[in-house]
Amino acid sequence: MPAWLKVLLNRRMLICIFTGFASGLPLYLLLNLLPAWLKTEGLSLKAIGAFALIQFPYTWKFLWAPLLDRYGILPWLGRRRSWMLVSQVGLIAAIGWLGQLSPVDHLPLVVGLTACLAFLSATQDIALDAFRREILPDEELGLGNAVHVNAYRIAGLVPGSLSLILADHLPWSQVFVIAAAFMLPGLVMTLLVKEPLAAAGTPRTLRDAVVEPFREFFGRHGVQSALLVLAFLFFYKLGDSLCTALATPFYLDMGYSKTEIGIIAKNAGLWPMVFGAILGGIWMIKLGINRALWLFGVVQFVTILGFVWMAWLGPGESNATRLFVLATVIAGEAIGAGLGTTAFVAFMARSTHPAYTATQLALFTSLMAIPRTFINATAGWLVEAMGWTNFFWFCFVLAMPGMLLLLKVAPWNENREAIRATA
Repeated sequence: MPAWLKVLLNRRMLICIFTGFASGLPLYLLLNLLPAWLKTEGLSLKAIGAFALIQFPYTWKFLWAPLLDRYGILPWLGRRRSWMLVSQVGLIAAIGWLGQLSPVDHLPLVVGLTACLAFLSATQDIALDAFRREILPDEELGLGNAVHVNAYRIAGLVPGSLSLILADHLPWSQVFVIAAAFMLPGLVMTLLVKEPLAAAGTPRTLRDAVVEPFREFFGRHGVQSALLVLAFLFFYKLGDSLCTALATPFYLDMGYSKTEIGIIAKNAGLWPMVFGAILGGIWMIKLGINRALWLFGVVQFVTILGFVWMAWLGPGESNATRLFVLATVIAGEAIGAGLGTTAFVAFMARSTHPAYTATQLALFTSLMAIPRTFINATAGWLVEAMGWTNFFWFCFVLAMPGMLLLLKVAPWNENREAIRATA
């Protein structure tokens, strides 16, 4: 049996499927289902875009990540698993409750509950990212994160496809309860797996958990190189993230029905994304993470032009040609985003120190989330000011700095021994 196949079929990869699905579902609910719900309930594009600000916990989760490195809240489960379980129970309750409200009649409560959902999701991500990093050896980071990212994206089919289809036939209250039920497999996984051995070595004090991760990171890289790494984490997904910030309202404006979006737009990219990301993870075993960032980043960069094409065609009645265009554009975006995210997440995991996994990964993923939260909140204003076509060209330009920073943070010809020496 080939070495890559043995890695793909081991138990750690199965766990990565569950971590990815549990992590992706609440985020895609905020990104896909929430905007569709708010639009059908009569809120404006500006208001829907502003809801992206409610995702601020994803950008600030490094502030409470040291608590997850230092303390466990359910000793019988262990440090990582206890935080995973508590956040998952809270997410099930918050998602189910959200659908019982009207965003018009109970807007303050909807805002508060959505912010709570984002906080619980970000906390779950801290614990799941640290757990996954601690069970994966370095040589499995690429493939393990490819599996995680695939499951993460597949989870998006629940709020982005199934729930939209159900919304044409069921009241929103039932749709949200069904979406909440899909968090149960992740909760069962948390109860069945073992606490990773690496999680046994907790920082001795809260101060150690807060200060040492940052001191270690800047000490290992040097201040200038560390700042370049942090800038890269901010810019690499910027254009791609903003491009899809209002994807569902964009499809609706182009004349597609919710059912067409659910069946075609979401599923068209599923299998290309799944096979592309798995192949990407396998390629990373031979390519290394640096070269994967280059190759997969180019694909991610170019596929933004598909949205320019669709916006240029403009709205019209659905027919076979327009459905083909939609499927082609979404498949391209899914492949690009899936490959880019796979290499990106592997790069972040490689950049952590084993003693401070939760806090350093939370810092890295927080920087990754800043564009999605704060910059994406301006998407509604940008679209109304620029129009869809110019908006997508703007996203294309924003994708360039991340690619240019690869020259410094992940040189094409840097050998693996040098990378391991600095990791």
